[in-house]
Amino acid sequence: MEKECEKQIFADSENLDKFSDSQKMIKGIFCDLHIHSRFSRACSKDITIENLEKYARIKGIGLLGTGDFTHPLWLKELKEKLKENKGILYSASGFKFLLTGEISLIYTQGNGRRVHLVLLVPSFEIADEINSYLDKKGRRDYDGRPIFNMSCEIFVRDMLEISSDIEIIPAHCMTPWFGIFGSESGFDSLKEAFASQFENIHAVESGMSADPEMLWHLSELNNRAIVSFSDSHSFWPWRLGREATIFEKAESYSDILNGIRENKILGTVETDPCYGKYHYDGHANCNFSSSPEETEKIKGICPVCGKLLTIGVENRVEKLTNQKIDENKNRKPFYELLPLHEIIALAKASTLASKKTWAVYNSLIEKFGNEFNILLYAGKQELIKALPSDNLLVELIIQNRGGKIKVKPGYDGIYGIPLLKEMQEKLF
Repeated sequence: MEKECEKQIFADSENLDKFSDSQKMIKGIFCDLHIHSRFSRACSKDITIENLEKYARIKGIGLLGTGDFTHPLWLKELKEKLKENKGILYSASGFKFLLTGEISLIYTQGNGRRVHLVLLVPSFEIADEINSYLDKKGRRDYDGRPIFNMSCEIFVRDMLEISSDIEIIPAHCMTPWFGIFGSESGFDSLKEAFASQFENIHAVESGMSADPEMLWHLSELNNRAIVSFSDSHSFWPWRLGREATIFEKAESYSDILNGIRENKILGTVETDPCYGKYHYDGHANCNFSSSPEETEKIKGICPVCGKLLTIGVENRVEKLTNQKIDENKNRKPFYELLPLHEIIALAKASTLASKKTWAVYNSLIEKFGNEFNILLYAGKQELIKALPSDNLLVELIIQNRGGKIKVKPGYDGIYGIPLLKEMQEKLF
């Protein structure tokens, strides 16, 4: 796959500490609109509106999705604690939320299909109408991400009949199992997936295992926004906002809707695609992973168990590539960043949730206000002053800002692993 286009924000790799000046022109509202509640499977049971707000503020998020509006108990809680104005929901302290959710569609169209879609919803009233519709199709009380047996085309058609302001976005579009382009159950094109509703899909979510630079190779996305959200299953800052979309304004639902539909987003926050769980091909149970080139040599067969490998995102993008990057004229800039907890843990040889990592993290938040300020805008001299005896951490923060920290690629449900330079030399 071509790498001929430099990432638009990080062109000046010799002066990474000075990016705070050049980035002022794209400062906006950091929005994370794909998360989950405690009512979704495999999610923290401590997810509350209060915890989400607390850590969204610490992260530097200005607008957070509620997630899981289809779940009766979560929606009841949202209605009790959040007040609606112009499609934005406000907590008692004034923090802003947007009604969002995720739907799983599992159905037969040719092969079996499994697709996740993110929904943005303009009001509690519309959310109630959506839920009344879904109640006729199946249950929604057993999980925050309910499953329904209907096609993408029919679902989009019926949602837009409820309200033309409902926005439907294919979630983590390249991941194997539930991405719209996924290797295991997806499609080769949006047109194939959405048929008559093709023009009503205005954006796709990149997902952690892909970034916009990879997706610029797909001609179908030339006139569509590429958005990024965390798909967080907890409120911790190494999950929440790890991917986000930057909007110029977020004072009303219309601001968000127009930003997506007119592709006027300012940019996105992305993790290194290698950090995602499905970047490379492989088998988690066999502790085996491979690049697309290696997979081709072994004909897609796991050398440990002899079964077909789970084909990852990089391989899938290569299969679907049908243009050069510069043929996409609507490319938006993006930040490629690892969460600050990962950087601290790497520097301290500790874990994400250790007391050692938290102590450094909290100290930096106290000095700089929020995590995005540290990751993006704090100058090198400011960081040295805040971390006078920790040159390694300062250097890693600056390297991270330029996407210079190597990551051992994730595969088949296993996260990628950030590496120090000496570890990189052994691996790469």
